[in-house]
Amino acid sequence: MNKIAEFIKKNRRAAGLTQEEFAIRSGLGLRFVRELEQGKETVRMDKVNVALAMFDMEAVPGRKGRQ
Repeated sequence: MNKIAEFIKKNRRAAGLTQEEFAIRSGLGLRFVRELEQGKETVRMDKVNVALAMFDMEAVPGRKGRQ
């Protein structure tokens, strides 16, 4: 699982939200949320940023393998 997937899943659970509740609140589809949390690599970055915005975060470009 990738770092974004882990972050979303951990924080969604900490907020006490099911995947369905998170999808509704963020305006994303349930299927997208499920695929995102499973670490699917072909998800759309604009939608990833919508999900991350729920936790006041965003994905930014960076070199692979750097922390």
